[in-house]
Amino acid sequence: MTVPETATDRLPGHRRQRFLRLVGNSRLLRRWGPRLLPRLDRRFHRWTRGRWMPSRLLVPTLVLHTTRRDGTPCRTPLLTDATASGTFTVMATNFGRPRHPAWSHHLLRNPLASVDWHGRTIAVRARLLTDQEQQATRDRILARMPCFDDYARDCGRAVRVFTLVPVAPAEVREGRRGGSSSDPARRDDAQ
Repeated sequence: MTVPETATDRLPGHRRQRFLRLVGNSRLLRRWGPRLLPRLDRRFHRWTRGRWMPSRLLVPTLVLHTTRRDGTPCRTPLLTDATASGTFTVMATNFGRPRHPAWSHHLLRNPLASVDWHGRTIAVRARLLTDQEQQATRDRILARMPCFDDYARDCGRAVRVFTLVPVAPAEVREGRRGGSSSDPARRDDAQ
């Protein structure tokens, strides 16, 4: 799987990091980003049939499809670090706000989900990374999201980081019908 280039990928490394950190920590983004960006991304995602979203101008973005507790579907645009092996890493920073985002609760309850990645729908199984695994992937996370440490500090909670591993689509359909999963590999953080 090739990782598509964003507009900021064309900047030299240190300039890109500095620019993304400034944008990520701006009052404007912190205040209005959680309200506006997901709505805009979902709308453009629908209009372009999954091929483009405004957030992709700055960072690689996917749309995560999870299931709420009541069984209704939930679509959430998320910044991601996509690897050449086909896995995705997503961070539940919630723009540095104190509460865990709803999609992370959904994945803890049922790790089977799907993602839209540049016009393709991929079935995935989510796994919450341990603290040691987060440290091992820290450089990759900071390369994609330079303000990660700032968000983690400001939110006052342990930020959940998940890896999304592709699985057979039938496994996701079966998991959604079955409701909650009893996957022993999951780790539940205290809030």
